[in-house]
Amino acid sequence: MTSKPANSGSNPEAHNPEAWAPATRLVHGGTLRSQFGETSEALFLTQGYVYDSAEQAEARFKNEEPGYQYSRFANPTVTMFEERLRLLEGAEACRATATGMAAVTAALMSYLNAGDHVVAARALFGSCRYIVEDLCPRYGIAATLIDGTDLAAWKAAITPKTKAVFFETPANPTLDLVDIKAVSEIAHEAGAMVFVDNVFATPMLQRPLELGADVVIYSATKHIDGQGRCLGGAVLGTQKFVDDHLSVFIRQTGPSISPFNAWVLLKGLETLPLRVKAQCENARLVADHLAGHRGVAKVLFPGRDDHPQADLVRAQMLGSGQVVTFCVHGGKQEAFRLLNALHIIKISNNLGDAKSLVTHPATTTHQRLKPEARAELGITDGMIRLSVGLEDAGDLIGDLDRALAAVG
Repeated sequence: MTSKPANSGSNPEAHNPEAWAPATRLVHGGTLRSQFGETSEALFLTQGYVYDSAEQAEARFKNEEPGYQYSRFANPTVTMFEERLRLLEGAEACRATATGMAAVTAALMSYLNAGDHVVAARALFGSCRYIVEDLCPRYGIAATLIDGTDLAAWKAAITPKTKAVFFETPANPTLDLVDIKAVSEIAHEAGAMVFVDNVFATPMLQRPLELGADVVIYSATKHIDGQGRCLGGAVLGTQKFVDDHLSVFIRQTGPSISPFNAWVLLKGLETLPLRVKAQCENARLVADHLAGHRGVAKVLFPGRDDHPQADLVRAQMLGSGQVVTFCVHGGKQEAFRLLNALHIIKISNNLGDAKSLVTHPATTTHQRLKPEARAELGITDGMIRLSVGLEDAGDLIGDLDRALAAVG
């Protein structure tokens, strides 16, 4: 259900959201207007819905008549968010969840059964790795973690029991890439589905479904909100996957997004292209400056030619992203000294915000990993992850220079 823009003339394409450019979809896509004709999307803060008759209620619950039953199952504001994101991603269906981790859990656990096998890249956000490494085995789902950049490792790890492969690309915080197209071909040959966490790239910079992935997962808390206001998540894929697996899981287990949060995320989607473009440009300027600073030991940024997978970046991504990872000499002590010396850039483990945020992965997002596991991933005590925001790039560079001078 979508709105029809006014003054569209006789052009039938003007009424077809699928034919709109991404920026137009993100302003108008999925809009459901009430009888009051509001300009901004309506916020339906309701738990339940009234039926005209007992017969209608019965038909709704038997799925014989369309309509809303209970906001744990679906809600008009949530539907608008789901439809708008679906149009942007080019997916057949989308379901929103309370958080990004609820999206990861629902996507994988709704599909996998005891006796199945999942293969995942070991360069995962700590909580994602917990789902694969700790939670899945509790329910009889075998898991194998591999180097996601190594196609031979994917081929070697997949078995006849492998039902799913899962990875994030670029990875948090090392910004390693997984070749979505190549891994999808390997997985599909074995009959496995491909689940991609596309948070760092956003739908503006990477299109996993077009490259062969089956399911795309987002923490909408990050760039989609983009202003540090609320939590949310989303899972996108085929209508069959959503109908046969995901919808039943969400309905029965309840990781539902609140209508208010869905409304906030709807407003975030309107400005997503503008924010991501500006943040990518700021990140490029910051990364180039840090790469030339003698106090910086290493810079990792997909927009630079010295990124270890620069060719794959150009082939797979539409832009660089807005996260810059860099390392300082002196380990944790000097990394902390730098973080504590910053003024404009704030210490926080979130990312994708309009405000520039910085964190120390070894002691925050990846602290639950054993030291040897962090070393295997290349997460050193001197590594810092910087999510570049919308401030003036010169001010950000000046803030970093002052902090690096404190490190010495």
